Amino acid sequence: MFVRIPLLLRVPLIYLLIAANTLIRVSVLLLCALFKAMLPIRLLQQMLDGWIIGLAEAWIGFNSWMMDHMTTLQVHFREDAVLDPQGHYLVLSNHQSWVDILVLQKVFNKRIPFMRFFLKKELFWVPMLGLAWWALDFPFMQRHSKSQLQKRPELAGQDIAATRKACEKFLGKPVSIMIFPEGTRFTPHKHAQQQSPLAALLKPKSGGMAYALDAMGQGLHAILDVTLHYPHGIPGMADLIADRIKHVHVDVRLRPIPDALRAGDYENDRAFRAQFQQWMNGLWQDKQQILDGFSRS
Repeated sequence: MFVRIPLLLRVPLIYLLIAANTLIRVSVLLLCALFKAMLPIRLLQQMLDGWIIGLAEAWIGFNSWMMDHMTTLQVHFREDAVLDPQGHYLVLSNHQSWVDILVLQKVFNKRIPFMRFFLKKELFWVPMLGLAWWALDFPFMQRHSKSQLQKRPELAGQDIAATRKACEKFLGKPVSIMIFPEGTRFTPHKHAQQQSPLAALLKPKSGGMAYALDAMGQGLHAILDVTLHYPHGIPGMADLIADRIKHVHVDVRLRPIPDALRAGDYENDRAFRAQFQQWMNGLWQDKQQILDGFSRS
């Protein structure tokens, strides 16, 4: 019904609803987080944690409702496993657009534990959303560049320690940690600059995943390997709101986490790092084959 509204009216209505949904949900969420910080009573904090996650899931649910009823986007979804809302997952995906996050949230909302992303420390200062991510226990990371690490090798240890500390609160609880191993969105320029051997993917970076496995130990039980494909070209967020995206394909495969990748020293053991990178490259080669299959269909 809503897609019959002329785009000239529908687009500003979508923006208004997004703003209202974010303002209302995040305001209540932050109020719950404030009570949680002020009242250090374990049972009360656990109850408030449930409310905070519920508000976030409701925020995602409303965004997904708008995608279903105010755009003509069709999400073509296939998976090879039964998902568990009480599971312990590491979610990996290729990264093409900011739309990816909304699609992933739509596919997984309430079907697996609420997804947390590793965020750059600077994103804490994004108005409202930075505080919301903090209240939702998103891990904020201070990652150092290669040049910084070459000058001060001790900073590598600080990165690992910070990751472990950020993940401590997830141990023993249902959790989904989301990582984009490519580290950035795909563009033809970045692809050419990297000289990636894969036609539709950037080279995967294994450091973030290695840190997550090191920090979580046995707290993560499986990998959800996600491949996203937009058959009519990579869209922007404005394309979603203006109803210019008609289809997205989502392939989800449940993969075991090899025991050999849980216990190595990624920073200091060259053989282990090479083994980890080889395993990641294998995953990405499989992902390219999936994308090739989408392109042929």
